[in-house]
Amino acid sequence: MSTITIRNLPSETHRALKVRAAQNGRSTEAEIRAILEAAVRPPDRIHLGTALAALGRRVGLSNEDIEVTNQARDRTPEEPIKFGL
Repeated sequence: MSTITIRNLPSETHRALKVRAAQNGRSTEAEIRAILEAAVRPPDRIHLGTALAALGRRVGLSNEDIEVTNQARDRTPEEPIKFGL
């Protein structure tokens, strides 16, 4: 896990975080983690895989369609890029 140091946090903000943590029955550190998690990973965020699966169902793709696509795909390896030195 990563560690973050927050410099120059106003004392009023720190006090408010401590109060909020106490109200939620958490340590200040746990409260800050919860706030950050909610801010950057909201529960209603769109997951790409879920969105693509829903799109496939909406347009009527089946497992057989995917299998046909996989069989038809050119699997010839590409030549590596040659950089001139």
